[in-house]
Amino acid sequence: MNARSPAAPLDELDRRIINALQGGFPISDEPYREVADSLGTTEAELLARLQRMLDTKVLTRFGPMFQIERLGGRFVLAALAVPEARFAEVTAQVNALPEVAHNYRREHALNMWFVLATETPEGIAQAIARIEAATGLPVFAFPKLREFFVDMRLKA
Repeated sequence: MNARSPAAPLDELDRRIINALQGGFPISDEPYREVADSLGTTEAELLARLQRMLDTKVLTRFGPMFQIERLGGRFVLAALAVPEARFAEVTAQVNALPEVAHNYRREHALNMWFVLATETPEGIAQAIARIEAATGLPVFAFPKLREFFVDMRLKA
């Protein structure tokens, strides 16, 4: 269940797409067309490649990143120690909450890690209480102390 599939091959255009979409996304009526034009491809090709990279898990997420604290909300990294026999069940329970941004399996006693994002700081405690009630497992919450921005650029 933990086997990883081989990495999907990326060509030069795939790498340029990833690089181009990591910041400065156009705010316009046709942002994908603008990005495609800047990369020398078509909007249809850009969207098809993005979908392929999502489908093959080269990209696990594509969307905006917000500084939720500036909007009055809060992010928290959280973890669970999930018995192996219940892992799929607990994954479904955790992922059913709209506050769960993403979820990762880890080889560790705390084997399920996820990010909670709420509209208010109080929402974190409420989301944790719902997860604990649904799963019967204690949630370990790790609030953000410092923020780091990682910008991954690929050689095109």
